[in-house]
Amino acid sequence: MSHVEVVNVFTSSSGGGNPAPIVIHADGLAEADMLAIAKSYGHESGFVFAPDNAGLNDFRFRFFVPRHEMSMCGHATIGALWLLARHGRLASGRLSIQTLSGTVMAYLDDKPDGGKSIEISQPSGTVTELTRPELRDDILRSMGLQPDDALDLPFLNACTSRVKTLIPLKSPAVLDAARPDSVVIEKLCEEIGSTGLYPFAVDAGQARKFDARQFPKSSGYPEDAATGIAAAALTFGLLHYGLIGLDPAPVLIHQGRAMGQPSDIFVRFDLAAASSSRPVGCFVGGTVALAENFQPGGAHD
Repeated sequence: MSHVEVVNVFTSSSGGGNPAPIVIHADGLAEADMLAIAKSYGHESGFVFAPDNAGLNDFRFRFFVPRHEMSMCGHATIGALWLLARHGRLASGRLSIQTLSGTVMAYLDDKPDGGKSIEISQPSGTVTELTRPELRDDILRSMGLQPDDALDLPFLNACTSRVKTLIPLKSPAVLDAARPDSVVIEKLCEEIGSTGLYPFAVDAGQARKFDARQFPKSSGYPEDAATGIAAAALTFGLLHYGLIGLDPAPVLIHQGRAMGQPSDIFVRFDLAAASSSRPVGCFVGGTVALAENFQPGGAHD
C-alpha cells in the first residue's frame, strides 16, 4: 500500500478535527487502490497527482470515501496542502489545484507560531428553498428530532461544490441530541437532490459563530467531525436567512462536538472589492495537526 499519512484538519483549541488519510505521491495509483485506502481507514481520503496541464495547475487532487469517489473534499484538500508544505514540495504560497469539481485556489501563509495558515477557495453559493412541507417533518424524524425542534425558517439546499441541506434548529442542545438514521437519510437525500443533511444552531454567546453537524448521504459512515464544503454552503445559507451580514469578518462553524471531536472551520466571503454587494465566492480555512498513531480502521494506538 502507498505511504499514507493521516492528519486532523479543522482542529480546535480542544483538539478534535476531522481525520484525513493523505497520499502525497499518488501517481500510479489505480482507482481501486484509492478506494481500498478509503475503506481501510474509514474516512475521506485525499490523493495528490501531477496535474493534467502543468501550465494551468500545480497539482491534481482526487478524493475517496469508503463507498465512492467525491468531486471535492475541503478538509482533505487543506490536509494535503499542509503535508505538501511540511515535506517541502511547495514552491509558492499561491497554488492552483485541479479537482473534479473544477479549479480550487489555495493560499498558504506563515503564522507567527511557525505553523501554516491555509485557505482554499469556493465559488459563490447557490441557495434553493425546499418547498414540500411533508419533507420537513421527514427530515427531522430522520435525525430523531421533532417538528418543534426546528426554527420557523425554510430548509435550504445550498451549494458551493456539493449540495447540502441546511436545517436550522432552535439550540445547540437540540443539535447535540440528534440521532441520525443513515438508511433513512440516504433515501431522503436522494429524493431532495442532496449529498448530506447539515443541521445547525446559532451560538448566542458569540457573533458569527454557529454549531453544526454533518450527516452524509452515502459515505460509508454516519457523521463527519468537520466538513469544509458544507460549512461554505452554510455560510451562504446564513446570508440568505439574514443571520449574518455581508461582512469580510470570518464566520466560525463549530462541528464535531457531539462526536467528541470538536472542530473549528472558518469561512469568509470573497467580496472582490469593498463595495461588493454580493460575494463572488468564499475562502475556507482552519488548522491542521498530525494524527499520531492513527491506524486503518479509524483507531488510535
